[in-house]
Amino acid sequence: MALQTSKFFKSACNISRAGLSSFGDLLWPPLCGVCGESVAAAGDGMCRVCWDEVMGCAGGDYCRRCGKDVSRYAVVDGRCGICSGAEFAFDALARAGVYRDALRKLIQGFKFNDRSELAGLLGQMADSAFQGSEFYDQVDMLVPVPLHWRRRLRRGYNQAYLLTKQFNHPTATICTDLVRIRNTHRQWGLEPAKRRRNVKGAFGVRRRHNFSGKRICLVDDISTSWATLNECAKTLKLAGAEKVFAVVVSVAMQRY
Repeated sequence: MALQTSKFFKSACNISRAGLSSFGDLLWPPLCGVCGESVAAAGDGMCRVCWDEVMGCAGGDYCRRCGKDVSRYAVVDGRCGICSGAEFAFDALARAGVYRDALRKLIQGFKFNDRSELAGLLGQMADSAFQGSEFYDQVDMLVPVPLHWRRRLRRGYNQAYLLTKQFNHPTATICTDLVRIRNTHRQWGLEPAKRRRNVKGAFGVRRRHNFSGKRICLVDDISTSWATLNECAKTLKLAGAEKVFAVVVSVAMQRY
C-alpha cells in the first residue's frame, strides 16, 4: 500500500510539473538564445536555423598548430601555409569552431552581454574539441586565460574560467595561478603587431607556485592572432612548464 501511494504521488508530481511547464510556455514562450525567435521547449535554447549555423561553424579540417581552416592535405610537417613562418610558444591547439554566424553571436553574448549561462554550451563544445585532440592524455593542468582584476570586476566573471569548469578530464586539475599583471587594451581592432605589443609582459605567475615539469592546457573563448596564447605560454614555460597546449571555442580571422 505504501509503495502504491509513493508511486501515485510521484506520478502526480510529474504531471503537475509538466502542466506548470506547459502553462509557463504559454505565458513566456521559450526564445532562441541567438536570434530571439520562438523555439520548442526541448530545443536546448536555440532554433533549428541557429543550431544548423553553429554546427556549420564547428568541426571540419583545420591546422592543429594554428587552428585556421585548411584541408588536411595542406598541412606539411604539422603546419599549414598560413602559419608556416609563424613562431609559437604553445605546442598545439584544438578548437571547437570558427568565429562566425551563430557561434560568433553566442560568444559575444557570453563575453559582453552578461550571458554566463552560455558557458555550459560553449564549454561543452570546447571540451569535445579537447577530448578529440592529440594531447588530451598528456595534460596535467587546465589553466584559463586570466583577465585583469579590474576587467573581471566590471564583467563579473572570467569567461575562460567558466568554460574550463565545463571540461571533463579524469586527472587534470584547474589552476588559476597564471595571472594578468597589466590591464591591457582590448585586442579587437588592433593589427597583429600591435596585438603582440599590447600583451607583451602582461602575464605572471603567483608567488611560490611551481609549474616545473607540468604539461598545461590553456583555455580561452577565442583566438585571433595567437598573441595572447603565445604570451601566456611563454610565461608558463619560463615558470618551468614542460609543454603548453591550448583549447579555444573558436578561431577568428580565417584569412589572416
